Amino acid sequence: MRFILFLLAALPLLGASRPNVLWIYVDDMSDWLGCYGHTAVPTPNIDALAAEGTRFDRAYMPAPVCSATRSALITGMMQTSLGLHHHRTMIKKPLPKEIRTLPAHFRRAGYVTFNEAKDDYNFDEPRLHLYSHEFGTKSHFSGDLEWISELKEKPFFGQIQLKGGKLGGETGAKFPSQSRVDPATVDVPPFYPDTKVFRDAIARHYEQVAVVDAEVGAIIAALKKNDLFESTIVVFFTDHGSPLPREKQNLYEAGLKVPLIFRGPGIPPGKVRKDLVSGIDISSTSLSFLNLRLPKNFEGGDLFDKEYKLREFVIGARDRLGVAIDRVRTVRTDHFRYIRNYHADRPVYQLQYREKYATLKELRKLYAQGGLSPVQAWYHDATQRPREELYDLRSDPYQVKNLAADPSVADELERHRKLLEGWENETGDMGRVPASRDELEAVYKQAKGKVANPEYDFLKK
Repeated sequence: MRFILFLLAALPLLGASRPNVLWIYVDDMSDWLGCYGHTAVPTPNIDALAAEGTRFDRAYMPAPVCSATRSALITGMMQTSLGLHHHRTMIKKPLPKEIRTLPAHFRRAGYVTFNEAKDDYNFDEPRLHLYSHEFGTKSHFSGDLEWISELKEKPFFGQIQLKGGKLGGETGAKFPSQSRVDPATVDVPPFYPDTKVFRDAIARHYEQVAVVDAEVGAIIAALKKNDLFESTIVVFFTDHGSPLPREKQNLYEAGLKVPLIFRGPGIPPGKVRKDLVSGIDISSTSLSFLNLRLPKNFEGGDLFDKEYKLREFVIGARDRLGVAIDRVRTVRTDHFRYIRNYHADRPVYQLQYREKYATLKELRKLYAQGGLSPVQAWYHDATQRPREELYDLRSDPYQVKNLAADPSVADELERHRKLLEGWENETGDMGRVPASRDELEAVYKQAKGKVANPEYDFLKK
């Protein structure tokens, strides 16, 4: 009986041709695109994808850093459900035997799988178990797309990585201006000081967006040249927000909100969705194109299923970043963002690998000089970090007015507390488990003892 049911479930695969699925996956880039209302740089290629497909206006990643997000998307589960929540887990373990990655599911269905990108996952899995083909590009987009011609033999699931906010190095400092965005014309959010350093950084990010759009255009042209475009579902998204302070590594809108576009056979054209979407929904939706029942462990939903249940909320999680130990959770509902800081005794920004960023140097300098507003200064001041934060996104889109102590929204505060606690219990949030002594020792050794958190004290002589 089980065999018959399996055959029935697989019938759609045995008949009509199956779509290819291509993820265009961008590092460190916000949704500063024409189709999302930004006009500083033209983005005609990405805008065309949106016009021909479905654009999601409220898509949020599970984490504001790459390795945790990638671990979630490739497994279809929140990184916190599998113990993959620390940014670059130091002691990598194999996935549980019952957990099969997204590429593994596609391979079982007869797909070629590839990843022209980094495989920055927080678990130990041989690359050949994930991907069936290496095309030669070891890391990120190289501009050479001749290998796409090799994808005609079988249906494929693949990822192409674009550097995005990492263009020009980790800080973007070496990025040559290509779109020539005038720093004097950009908008500076109130949580940044309005200085040349920040205006230049914002302008540079727009320029990085323009380059990404040109690269997307090259990928689409290569697919068309090889008669693959119309048979391929292109999914365009980023791993989190820009590398600017209070964006990357942070659980505010700008850190988690990403562009998300689906375009291809069966995708409604010219549609704009405003419902809340989690990054793990990308995984479930991509696998659903095979017309197979989703694995039980997948925590997301098929966004195009007629029976898809709209989300009441999405969760974001921040844990250890480099050497900096932290634990933060956020709940994003229709109009509010709730944040719980489990280590409110430490500043939001702790000593770590981003020290070299010009913007962070600027913040530290101005903070020491007393040149920051309270909204800008609290980022570095542990005494100002609250246990809870609650923001009304309708009246306060930049999230600078914490309403957690406001009695007029006490009911909303309690509702969001319960949503978070319910989710933690239901999913078994492993961020509640302290890091092992072995992991702390591994981090400590890599950092050569340059750590500040008390968790490392047992290692200090």
